[in-house]
Amino acid sequence: MTEGKTDILGRVAGYYSDKVETFGSTPKGADWRDEASQQKRFDQLLLVLGTDTTGSLSEIGCGYGALAVYMHQKNLDFGYVGCDISASMLEAAAEHCRSVDKVSFEQTTKPSHPVDYVVASGIFNVRFDYDEKVWLQYVWDIVSSMAASARKGIAFNCLTAHSDADHMRSNLWYPDPGHVLNHCLRQFGRKVSLAHDYDLFEFTVRIRLHDE
Repeated sequence: MTEGKTDILGRVAGYYSDKVETFGSTPKGADWRDEASQQKRFDQLLLVLGTDTTGSLSEIGCGYGALAVYMHQKNLDFGYVGCDISASMLEAAAEHCRSVDKVSFEQTTKPSHPVDYVVASGIFNVRFDYDEKVWLQYVWDIVSSMAASARKGIAFNCLTAHSDADHMRSNLWYPDPGHVLNHCLRQFGRKVSLAHDYDLFEFTVRIRLHDE
């Protein structure tokens, strides 16, 4: 891990630890507006599963484990490995998911063993004051790590450069969707999709890997 990435991860951990310690196991505790928008993101990410209703999935930046509970409610019989760098988030996740089967948590940036799918929601949004080049390298390092841990596919979301200007914040990252799509096509081949047509100021990238 580079020194720059270590610095970023430390700031990210502090930011989200403060959120969950302030707001608890709620969408605001993961820096989301509300449950409805949080679940819209989950639905977009889970489209990467295709027709699969069983298997294994890891979430990078799992927060308090809301996705694990949501998948259980949707009768998706997946082993779930939640990865987060915030100890406070992981404590909240263990409590929030105590009644959900086949769930485990790790304080890390990637799962300790390969899984079918790896997803991430919102982990690239808070850029702090890092410049574009540094942040892009951080993002692509994590996306590459996600792909290396997944057997079938990965999915992640980003805020969009096409957000309303009066709602954009200086500490957040709003990449050009076309740039993100082109990078992923070059790195992972043609089985990449980008959804920008749902009712949030963001987009979701889904990438199929190693299809049979």
